[in-house]
Amino acid sequence: MAAKPGPHARFHRLRVAAVDRLTDDSVALTFDVPAELRADYRYSPGQHLALRRDVDGTEVRRTYSVCSPALDPDGPERLRVGVRMVEGGAFSPYAQKEIAVDDVLDVMTPAGRFTLDPRPGHYAAIVGGSGITPVLSIVSTLLAREPNARFCLIRSDRTAASTMFLDEVADLKDRWPTRFQLVTVFSREEQQAGVVTGRLDEERLTHLLPALLPVARIAGWFLCGPFGLVQGAERALRSLGVRRTRIHEEIFHVDDGTSPPAPTAATPAHSTVTATLDGRSGTWPVEDGEPLLDTVLRNRADAPYACRGGVCGTCRAFLVSGEVRMDRNFALEPEETEAGYVLACQSHPATEKVELDFDR
Repeated sequence: MAAKPGPHARFHRLRVAAVDRLTDDSVALTFDVPAELRADYRYSPGQHLALRRDVDGTEVRRTYSVCSPALDPDGPERLRVGVRMVEGGAFSPYAQKEIAVDDVLDVMTPAGRFTLDPRPGHYAAIVGGSGITPVLSIVSTLLAREPNARFCLIRSDRTAASTMFLDEVADLKDRWPTRFQLVTVFSREEQQAGVVTGRLDEERLTHLLPALLPVARIAGWFLCGPFGLVQGAERALRSLGVRRTRIHEEIFHVDDGTSPPAPTAATPAHSTVTATLDGRSGTWPVEDGEPLLDTVLRNRADAPYACRGGVCGTCRAFLVSGEVRMDRNFALEPEETEAGYVLACQSHPATEKVELDFDR
């Protein structure tokens, strides 16, 4: 059974076993996992890996979701992730054009809470573009390991040619015809049959979902993709009476216009942060304007992080004492923030003393 790793992810050097072109602007990278590291790379379906490289002396990390099913209780012999090109990106063009078989990359052990451990029930996902990647792992694991589970996948892409993992999803439909329902919507290509072409916005989903499946009886909804699609899908589900606790979200792309304005409050004078990481604690001064993650990293290079944009959730920490203000949060569920968790990469001290615990 796949299991979540310990509280802190670690980097290891893994060999690239395969590079498969999925579309004109996306590839799948497969990594070999040595026998001695298989337990470290055990993952729950839906989790992601961070890949690391050096660009002109600056460390760059990017997260990509595991797309393969989690079927081996001893951990995977191989890991596969999907990478879509982001224009001007610091990693995806490198993945598209330069990474080759037998290259060795820094790969972080699995992280993330956008997961579903297989259990009976009827589940559904609404995904856009590369948002299919973690959901492919979730649905393929669920159908293989839980005979009393069903899954409805509603996916949106520009065209058939731009659709990632088209063959893999079709294979699931062929293998589990009575337990897997697939609805595909293209925003820029007419279809001869099925749902009418167009974007899956809030209004459309509000009318479409009740016609497709019993909305109230779905045990869990998984929303993944661009910010606009995920937010529109959540509003549609909430308007249909779905409880927030049954909705799980992962944002892949955040457009510039969606980010809230930067806070104007200055860091309180003489602010300090105390951080506990791997059982060791330290207290350090916070420089004016810097997020708490930066303060910790200046003193503990092993502090966990990946995207630094409030999206992946790798830097999640428990706020033991003090108050912080977060610039933005696209990773933590409402129940996590209510329980006291924050994103260190987006948090600034609002009191002179702040204490974080990365071990909880």
